[in-house]
Amino acid sequence: MRDYKYYLFDADGTLIDTTELICRCFENTARMTGNAAISKDEVLGHIGLTLRDQMAVHFKKKLDDAEFERYRSIHMDYQMSVYKEYLKLFFDVKETLEILKSRGKKLAIVTSRFRNSLDIYLQDTGIFQYFDTLVSPEATIHHKPHPEPVLKALELLGGDASDALYVGDATFDIEAGFNAGVDTAFVNWSINSVSTLKAAPTWTIDSMKELLA
Repeated sequence: MRDYKYYLFDADGTLIDTTELICRCFENTARMTGNAAISKDEVLGHIGLTLRDQMAVHFKKKLDDAEFERYRSIHMDYQMSVYKEYLKLFFDVKETLEILKSRGKKLAIVTSRFRNSLDIYLQDTGIFQYFDTLVSPEATIHHKPHPEPVLKALELLGGDASDALYVGDATFDIEAGFNAGVDTAFVNWSINSVSTLKAAPTWTIDSMKELLA
């Protein structure tokens, strides 16, 4: 692993373990909206897309603005009522972020999670203060796997793609980094297998501490 100046991270599944929370929320949303039950495998396969895109896949239709807002409200109201039962950091996340910051690195989140819950989750897990900028779907027109979110983070950091690494757990993360011209690291604690990725990562890591090598 080489040394970088700019470290960009996905949030869900990379830094924060929200997998079970997300699955429970889609189970509840399907039930509350009268849709067919969604299998856990189907939910897992699309984590990393924006909530709206996930809903379009799971509920087999493109929701108009009003319908999406109704679904989103049901989904997020439930999520915010139960998240403390499930939310936790992956191993060595906080310690690694702290060391990177102490070395003068610039850190960013590039995520498909909206800011209202993102800020709460980062604060509740004690890592909010380590990030110089947060790029969520509100900040860009296009979303992962499009490169715009990664390029937006670099713009806000004043960084260059040649000295940046994007760390993620889903093909959407690795594709977005590849499309933006930055090196990528795939985390092997992902629910996804590296064999499922549509773009090859620069690195694969078994521990956050490998970023410090």
